[in-house]
Amino acid sequence: MTKYVLMTGATGLVGRYLVRDLLLDGHRLALVIRQSGKQTVRERVEQILQTWENELGNSLPRPVVLGGDVCEDGLGLNRTERQWVESHCDTVLHNAASLTFHGADRSADPWRTNLTGTLNLKNFCEQIGIRKAHYVSTAYVCGSRDGRIMESELDCGQEFRNEYEQSKMLAEIAMRETRIFDSLTVYRPAVIAGDSRTGYTSTYHGLYMYLQLMAVLNRNTEPDEHGVRHTNIRLNMSGDEPRNIVPVDWVASVIAHLLAREESHGLTYHLSPIDPITPRQIIEAGYRFFNSCGVEFCGPEHDADDAISRAERATYDNKTMYEAYEHSDPEFDTTNLQRMAPDLPCPRIDEAMLHRFLKFGEEDRWGRRKPAEPSIPGWGDAEITSLAREIVGSFLATHGEPRRQILSLGFNLTGPGGGQWTFTRDKSGDVIVESGLPDGDDPVLNCDSVRFFQFAEQRRKSATVPQAELFEFTQLTR
Repeated sequence: MTKYVLMTGATGLVGRYLVRDLLLDGHRLALVIRQSGKQTVRERVEQILQTWENELGNSLPRPVVLGGDVCEDGLGLNRTERQWVESHCDTVLHNAASLTFHGADRSADPWRTNLTGTLNLKNFCEQIGIRKAHYVSTAYVCGSRDGRIMESELDCGQEFRNEYEQSKMLAEIAMRETRIFDSLTVYRPAVIAGDSRTGYTSTYHGLYMYLQLMAVLNRNTEPDEHGVRHTNIRLNMSGDEPRNIVPVDWVASVIAHLLAREESHGLTYHLSPIDPITPRQIIEAGYRFFNSCGVEFCGPEHDADDAISRAERATYDNKTMYEAYEHSDPEFDTTNLQRMAPDLPCPRIDEAMLHRFLKFGEEDRWGRRKPAEPSIPGWGDAEITSLAREIVGSFLATHGEPRRQILSLGFNLTGPGGGQWTFTRDKSGDVIVESGLPDGDDPVLNCDSVRFFQFAEQRRKSATVPQAELFEFTQLTR
């Protein structure tokens, strides 16, 4: 039987890559999505999926979308949605998180999302009986420890740089203490950067904050007569400190790979690079991107208050958020990762990749570019409901199925406005429509939404359009 994976955090940077990779791998997804801004929860998901479809050149299945919020009891789901999850989901992938570093109290982020949200998720799974869990933590649950951090270690009495680290550590402990889970798989990414191939990011934290600062300083520095920009900045680091930074597309591909293989479950995985990058490599990549020079690594003993230029003062003023990470980054053990995903090595963040990050950031105006609105020809629900009885009847005639008293038929409408439904034909001939595809071996019709909406429009205009035309552009799976 094919069940759904209940997933949180689908609209974040890692989440949108996970949605793409899991759908491409054939997983059925049910997404808990929070209302945000003027878009509905379905429009938020459509925007992400259509971005991927434009890049991939083909349509994707539509997840079941549940309007909810991990910060609320029961994930904010209504009774009908809760019952649906109980019937259709056997696995949870908890990816929702807040990257806020500091919170005044535990009623605000990062505590509200990272700890309270995880406790709500854990309680929800206990109540409805989800027994397989995958949790996206962070490598920095190690806090300010240094040396080699083992995948098997968690609470070692460590101190924390900020409430983000501490909230994630306590959330991971809460997930591990839940007895309902037959298996708990924990993924601990290091610092997540953009897409290794395109430079894409949807959030300008971590490495991208430094790249943005580098871009602003260089673009506001007039070049000399040789076209070289001189950014005279002294940094209080050696320049050779290791930085555990990983591309988001690799993180998602590894999680999708491990989630799909039962033999990989029940372990903890550090998703960190074998060959960390250094600040010196980042600065030198910037030199060649901007045709600049002038940064001097003066070591940690350098007095940051002794600024010699406006650029240097601006640098120190803008990087205070990450200062606690600048002089130490531990070595993360990856034994489990190397054993279970040896064919997925972490791409090395080299100069070419850093240039892709910079190029994307500038084209995106560092997050100020407005994303394209999704193009939605309609929502399949209304059309499916009106055509359900005809679809089931025509399916029986077209495919020569025996006229059983009760029939379950799945309808997987891929592409804009699509969705997934199950048609159940009762003894009286009426057809009941439910969200989601059937769990068992019942047949599933797969159809592209563009063709389907064209057919539905023709059907409205003329009752003589034969229903058999619909089955000319559907594929049947079992």
